[in-house]
Amino acid sequence: MKFSVLSLIGHAPHPLTGRLPAPADRFAEVVETAVAAERLGFDAYAVGERHAGPFLSSSPSVVLGALAARTSRIRLLTGVTVVAVLDPVRVAEDYATLTQLARGRLELVIGKGAEAGHFDLFGLDEERQWDLQAEKYELLRRLWSEENVDWAGEFRPPLKDVTTLPRPYGGPPRIWHGSATSRNSPELAAKHGDPLFTANAIQPRAAYAELIAHYRERFAAHGHDPARARVAAGSGGLLIADTERAAIARYKDLYEAKVAQTFRPHLAGKAGYNTPFRTIEDAIADGPQLIGSPQQIIDKILGYHAVYGHDLQSITVDGFGLEHGEQVETLQRFAEEIAPVVRREAPSTLWEDPAGGDGR
Repeated sequence: MKFSVLSLIGHAPHPLTGRLPAPADRFAEVVETAVAAERLGFDAYAVGERHAGPFLSSSPSVVLGALAARTSRIRLLTGVTVVAVLDPVRVAEDYATLTQLARGRLELVIGKGAEAGHFDLFGLDEERQWDLQAEKYELLRRLWSEENVDWAGEFRPPLKDVTTLPRPYGGPPRIWHGSATSRNSPELAAKHGDPLFTANAIQPRAAYAELIAHYRERFAAHGHDPARARVAAGSGGLLIADTERAAIARYKDLYEAKVAQTFRPHLAGKAGYNTPFRTIEDAIADGPQLIGSPQQIIDKILGYHAVYGHDLQSITVDGFGLEHGEQVETLQRFAEEIAPVVRREAPSTLWEDPAGGDGR
């Protein structure tokens, strides 16, 4: 198993104290957390993209550029690049530039995004979101894999003899497809033989397992080798204590206040937006949240692995309002007490093949 740390760069008042850090301080925390993640041996660090709600992640390419300058080994991911609302030419240019700055350490996770408001912001019809996603992604693939591209589609002006610059370092980066509630993303990933990144953040396990099973079935149906069907999984946040009782005592008020803060009444009942695990006890027992003792978290990740067969586990430490020092302490405990066991019990060749291909 490989491990990635994700930040959506949330910027809401602390759910208990109401404290709101200055944006510059929040960005500095993200950079320092990525530096700590590299030092602690994590395999990747991801920055999300949001254009609505209390987030500072509207420009992940800029943030990842800062991380590229401060790190040398750790892979840099997006989580996700909202390609449905973006110009593929701009995406190709920005992230190819990043591959050069990071000397090939960049991979994209694309998706339509979890905030409906961004379609209005960019003057796009939300009803066409999956059509936007498919067309723009397929153009991005061509811009990175071909030169002198001629192209015509529905959602942007045609291109004639276009070669975007710079070219990606070492060839086109791997592109994962973020998947939360719909079969559309697994289908698009399977069609192109790409890996799938399941959100695994809010819903019960069975919902994500169904989408992963569909992906693997369609991956093979499209003629791809099933052994190359890579899967990654997110989580609903990480809180570690010595025992379950200690985790409940330490984090119950914080967890439940955060759940209440992020509840969106207008989306009640819509899958993927509001967690059904509203108490910390429910989250520990049945939710994708990684909360409890190190052994409980090991068991939960391995339980998901038994169902998902995933190669990469993403964790989030800044979603509940922990102070930055406690975030780094949490990452250190995970790196020392949890990651070695999971790596041993669920080994992966992702990113280990020096010749590239499926392991790159």
